Amino acid sequence: MYFDTHAHYNDRRFDADRQELLGSLPARGISLVVNPGSSMDTSRRAVELADAFSYICAAVGVHPHDSRTMDDKSIETLERLAAHPKVVAIGEIGLDYHYDHSPREVQRARFREQMELARRLALPVIIHEREATADMLEIVSAYPDVTGVFHCFAGSVETAKRLLAWGWYLSFTGVITYKNARVSHEVISAMPRDRIMIETDAPYLTPIPYRGQRNSSLYLPYVAQTVADLLGISLQEAAALTAENGKQCFGIE
Repeated sequence: MYFDTHAHYNDRRFDADRQELLGSLPARGISLVVNPGSSMDTSRRAVELADAFSYICAAVGVHPHDSRTMDDKSIETLERLAAHPKVVAIGEIGLDYHYDHSPREVQRARFREQMELARRLALPVIIHEREATADMLEIVSAYPDVTGVFHCFAGSVETAKRLLAWGWYLSFTGVITYKNARVSHEVISAMPRDRIMIETDAPYLTPIPYRGQRNSSLYLPYVAQTVADLLGISLQEAAALTAENGKQCFGIE
């Protein structure tokens, strides 16, 4: 059974078949899903989905793209949402300097606020980082008692080693099935097996052979197979390994 540690089932691309798709997951080998928020609205809806399905957990947080929409009451609202028993993390939060949909200084400020919230609540975090490695490392290092997962990790072996030494998990998507994923393959091959997680980031980053189509948790085995090939283990072992790591990261019994 597989654990999809990051899938955005609040996305409008699931509006037509969301209930049917989610209802089918256990029978198709998906035992757990973490559905993170990326805004105040999607965080609320993530909690609602977690209430509706026993095998779905929620994370609540504001993505760097939407950090400009936060106000002085946002952290208070996120804290109330995080009190729900099926909220397992603060996320998806972080920095994104590729698109700069929010000013960088706003991204950094709101990221710090959400890291402080995670510290106060003793919850792990789900981090998004793109083209902001130096600032990300600076902020993360200021919160040594807050860890979690760098989702869709695409950094270097050197960055990976630094994060792993600080207690972080790294998660990988369908991108590792692409031909140009050499660096990610090096990271996976070099890292401790008890820190590897897998995800779909659905509806994005669909693995080969379905690249270009809408992604879902049903395609997670393709990610697991790549991990299995890199580690020299069976698909079943990769599924069990990454599922256990996900449970450890998020404190799921």
